[in-house]
Amino acid sequence: MDALLGGDPDSGVAVTGVSLSSSRVLPGDLYAALPGARAHGADHAREALTAGAVAVLTDEAGAARIPAGVPVLVVAEPRRALGPVSAAVYAVASGTLAMIAVTGTQGKTTTTRLAEGALQASGTRAAVIGTVGTRMDGAEIRTSLTTPEAPDLHALFAMMREQGVQACAMEVSSHALVMGRVDGVVFDVAVFTNLGRDHLDFHRDVEEYFAVKASLFTPERARLALVNIDDEHGRRLVDLAGVPVRTFSAAGGAADWRAVDVELSADGSRFTVVGPGGLRVPAGVPLPGDFNVANALAAVAACAEAGFDPARIAAGIATGGGVPGRLERVDLGEDFTVVVDYAHKPDAVEATLQTLRPLTEGRLIVVLGAGGDRDPGKRPLMGEIAARLADVLVITDDNPRTEDPATIRQALLSGAQGPAEVLEEGDRRAAIRLALARAQTGDIVVVAGKGHETGQEVHGVVHPFDDRVVVREELR
Repeated sequence: MDALLGGDPDSGVAVTGVSLSSSRVLPGDLYAALPGARAHGADHAREALTAGAVAVLTDEAGAARIPAGVPVLVVAEPRRALGPVSAAVYAVASGTLAMIAVTGTQGKTTTTRLAEGALQASGTRAAVIGTVGTRMDGAEIRTSLTTPEAPDLHALFAMMREQGVQACAMEVSSHALVMGRVDGVVFDVAVFTNLGRDHLDFHRDVEEYFAVKASLFTPERARLALVNIDDEHGRRLVDLAGVPVRTFSAAGGAADWRAVDVELSADGSRFTVVGPGGLRVPAGVPLPGDFNVANALAAVAACAEAGFDPARIAAGIATGGGVPGRLERVDLGEDFTVVVDYAHKPDAVEATLQTLRPLTEGRLIVVLGAGGDRDPGKRPLMGEIAARLADVLVITDDNPRTEDPATIRQALLSGAQGPAEVLEEGDRRAAIRLALARAQTGDIVVVAGKGHETGQEVHGVVHPFDDRVVVREELR
């Protein structure tokens, strides 16, 4: 491997990058030809070599398809080799970039975005990688996955190093852990927020889902664990983690980091962070809900454990903005409140509606759908939660993908047994229009499920659709 990566000056091969896609190969790249369910990446090796690839990483089946004379690195599981190989090629020096990973069912995006914004506000050049995209020192960079594939991730780290970025907060999904996307990375701090029902179209059951999340908290992937002990799976993780553990609690638990004197309001919350060594820091978060207190506490504690001043981080969060598509208010001066939120799984729907329920002087009106080609078992649960906590529930389409939209809606309706008034409108724009038409003074309208997303996927086609834009258009 050393010779292939340029460790042997007589090999004549100097690899300067790694690419999984033959159409994105740059001169000097190592082309990773991975086996797939329908085709083998080696079938596109000639295209990659023509584009400038100087070597190929593949398995034995792929090696037989590579033209003679091309340097080939053959491994039994090339995907598993991607992370270490990418780390070696991009040579991201250890210690030059403080790395914070956040995993869990809920709170990943909010925690990482709050941390990145606070770091930037405090004068630290920071980056964030996650569901909403990648931002580096304030500049947006387009990425397609919550956690990019290993070659793209290590290339991003190399770019951060070159641009003087000092810290990166990133979401780490269970898919990323299973697919090896963070292989070759050892995070300074790995945060566990919580765990609920999600991704059961990908994992066998919740226990397997938890085991995958727990794999982040090993010496191969992290140096320190920061765990939410308000969550039952967090309490289990404290005993299972293979690295030193720090704990946090926003609900009065006996933890290393705590939120006390919490004051909740419709515009956000104020609280005090209590940390190791008698530390007390005034804090706040510009998002409503006790779960956002937990997210903000996690951001402060993670940054502090990574070596940054907790007081400056807490101040940056308290005075910063919100997070795209997370309880994001759309306000055109109407006498009721409209909120767009990403809640698209049972726990998230319940947390969002329980937060907003006591904040309304009138009714809680909810627009909700469920995504196709994803865990169908969560649909009745989401319908039950929404019908129990809302006054008016409009069931509509989310991203049907390849499924029949009416079948998805029926699954939601099967659980939505009241006491809310339940309506069905498949057209999402019409459903939003219906909900807004019902709204009166003092009501809160929640458009849930898509949050920051700007498209709606139907049978392989992504149609432009942004809940925030549609709400503004309908309000006008």
